[in-house]
Amino acid sequence: MTTSPSTILPLDPERVATIERFGGTITPLDPIGAEVRGIDLSSRDTPPADVVEALEHEMANRGFLVFKNEMPLEAEDFLRASCWWGGKELHSTHGVHPATPKGNQHIFRLSNDPRHGIPGVGPQWHNDGSFIPDTFSHSGYHIIRPAEKGGGTYFAHQGAAYDALPEDRKAFWGRLSSVNSASGVLHPVVHEHPISQKKCIWLHLGMTGAVIEKLPNQDGFRLLNAEEMTQLCHEYNDILNAGLENGYAIEFEYQENDCVFIDNLAVAHRAAPGAHLPADEQGLRIMHRSTVRGVQALAPGFDLPAHLNIDQASPFGEGVWKGGGIGFRWEDGIPMQN
Repeated sequence: MTTSPSTILPLDPERVATIERFGGTITPLDPIGAEVRGIDLSSRDTPPADVVEALEHEMANRGFLVFKNEMPLEAEDFLRASCWWGGKELHSTHGVHPATPKGNQHIFRLSNDPRHGIPGVGPQWHNDGSFIPDTFSHSGYHIIRPAEKGGGTYFAHQGAAYDALPEDRKAFWGRLSSVNSASGVLHPVVHEHPISQKKCIWLHLGMTGAVIEKLPNQDGFRLLNAEEMTQLCHEYNDILNAGLENGYAIEFEYQENDCVFIDNLAVAHRAAPGAHLPADEQGLRIMHRSTVRGVQALAPGFDLPAHLNIDQASPFGEGVWKGGGIGFRWEDGIPMQN
């Protein structure tokens, strides 16, 4: 992969001023994301529309916002604040762990101790909700207990990652659509973000059962074969990992009471390796996740349907076509729980 200067936008002064007039502050994190202080997530009153719009635009441009809270945040407050963004309501498709407060169906409780939450989630780069057409617009991560020895989340800006691709790969990836291995839902591998208008790459490395290429300069489609799928997944993994050195990805370590909201169409994420180490080695880690209803379908181009039956024969001839909860295994032995 080639390297290039980061294309992450700085904070917009007018939006910063809007947030400050409300009593909040926003400061950029290096190299992506931004930190917000002075906005009370426990308030039952949603901030004014112009403040929410300013925050949501900065989230789209920077990838994510971390709200710093001095006091513990109740689960209901976290869920209510999650609804400030995108589709403005929760869309929850996960299981509920027995330790979830009040058995709330909208809280996905994660931990490195199975007694406290669901372990091992999200080891590979992905975006939440790849199994539905209108993928979640935003996700929230409320750290209940950070592990004493660390274990955060990697975030990578998918617009800047697209900018870093060689031109021939931009053209090739722009002809591709992924098929989710669990549901058969199709998404473009390259899409235009609805707020930032940046071209972004988008591929779930744990739940992709097939990739369809629109044939260049002619009608028709074909499936990528196993060698091509392996190369694509490795390239995707490599270009996002490269952001850690090239200024468009971050290993974010949570502090107690942190509440992170991500733009799910702008950043991919994966658990840092320390997040999955045993509690007796790393310290107990507990996190609550929320997911927000999408605003529009992340629809494939080229007149492809939104859904195909991944459990029946491929309509595109030979190539990788794999159904099931775990997708195409692009590297031997890698964990793929998502």
